Amino acid sequence: MEEAKGVVKHIVLASFKEDIPPEKILQVINDYANLVNLIEPMKAFHWGTDVSIENLHQGFTHLFESTFESVEGVAEYVAHPTHVEFVNVLFPVLDKSWRRFSNSPLHPPLRFRCFCNVNPLFDLFVVVFDIIVCG
Repeated sequence: MEEAKGVVKHIVLASFKEDIPPEKILQVINDYANLVNLIEPMKAFHWGTDVSIENLHQGFTHLFESTFESVEGVAEYVAHPTHVEFVNVLFPVLDKSWRRFSNSPLHPPLRFRCFCNVNPLFDLFVVVFDIIVCG
């Protein structure tokens, strides 16, 4: 079997349950972001909230993107005990989610545009996601 090559992106679209306080959501996001420091195959992490005026979000409020150098790195990440522990914290607070791993510049049919605002409360910087996903 030939080894898979190329960067792999892990895209997660999510919405949190309505009764989850903003502080808890931020803590979960910070814990997610910290995985890049704890799990070696995870090379980068970005996230944002949907502020698009196009209303194409399909109910998703957050976008998370992780970067890996290989499919093998993804397998190591998925099985890593720290990731498994985090998933057990993340899933109970989510209303819904959509996940995809891809080493292709094209993803399955979906369009999600995410423009992140500066949040002075948390001193976050502006991140712009414009992911047009087509089959």
